[in-house]
Amino acid sequence: MTGSQGTNHAQPDHNARSRPVPSRPKRIVVGITGATGAVYAIRILSILRQLGVETHLVISKWALATLKYETSVAEAEIRALASRSYTAKDLSAPIASGSFQHDGMMIVPCSMKTLAAVRSGYCDDLIARAADVTLKEDRRLLLAVRETPLSAIHLENLLFLRRANAIIFPPVPAFYHRPKSIDDIIDQSVGRMLDQMGIFTDSFERWEGFQRS
Repeated sequence: MTGSQGTNHAQPDHNARSRPVPSRPKRIVVGITGATGAVYAIRILSILRQLGVETHLVISKWALATLKYETSVAEAEIRALASRSYTAKDLSAPIASGSFQHDGMMIVPCSMKTLAAVRSGYCDDLIARAADVTLKEDRRLLLAVRETPLSAIHLENLLFLRRANAIIFPPVPAFYHRPKSIDDIIDQSVGRMLDQMGIFTDSFERWEGFQRS
């Protein structure tokens, strides 16, 4: 029997082209651990706020302790720089799930404890869990590791995560731009970190070759 009876053909949706394409703001997750260098994260949050980038912030327990020694900026002021803020214990936060889309995560600074947790997949807090999700979803993960000298264990963890496609970014200062203040040094490192996340800023001097005097 060659008739078309019983055949259900989908009809074309002529209104499909006129429907708006769903969109979302650019999002960056920022984790601050207890290693020295929280000033980098504060500057990152400030710049991203100025650029209109949505930020999701997690501050570890030991980061809160270190902040009191390294900066006069209050915890509430730092959290206010972010679009949303979570406690490190809140494993029910949106960033703990791969279904929550974002454009990358930065752990600045990244302690060796957090580095080891991310390398082993030991998600004992929200920073480690969010980093684990970032890697499994094949998104950008930047680790601004802060330790010196580095032991063989540290180096093995770093190499393992680099091979897993994480960006290893120790905040090593540059001096070709002849920094006149600590802020100049911070801005140069932060600008290069944001470069790695696909975010451009002109807040620091870029290398343009040797200049004739």
